[in-house]
Amino acid sequence: MNNEWQKQIKAPIGTGLQRLATIVYALQAVSLFTGTLTLFAGVIINYVRWEDVQGSWIESHFRWQTRTFWYTLVWMVIGGITTIFLIGWAILLAVSLWLIYRIVKGWVYLSEQRPMPS
Repeated sequence: MNNEWQKQIKAPIGTGLQRLATIVYALQAVSLFTGTLTLFAGVIINYVRWEDVQGSWIESHFRWQTRTFWYTLVWMVIGGITTIFLIGWAILLAVSLWLIYRIVKGWVYLSEQRPMPS
């Protein structure tokens, strides 16, 4: 009974914005196969709609997604530069696994209508 009440409280705030966060997670996931173009598209959505999510539980997902983008970008650049030393391949593999973890964890929390931990 308590769970149903929580969903009713969260649903009006989250319906369209929750769908948007889902789209960003999907864009991040697609980037694993297509390259960084969809990763950039996702973060642009995050920044364009940032004001709309402020104060809602979805704000934590947008923050999670933007941090995922920036850390992924930094480590991909470092990995790309260091591939000539071979360590770069290990860095690129690690950042890919980390990106998968971030997407899965965020998507699970979003589907459960839970905010991401800080």
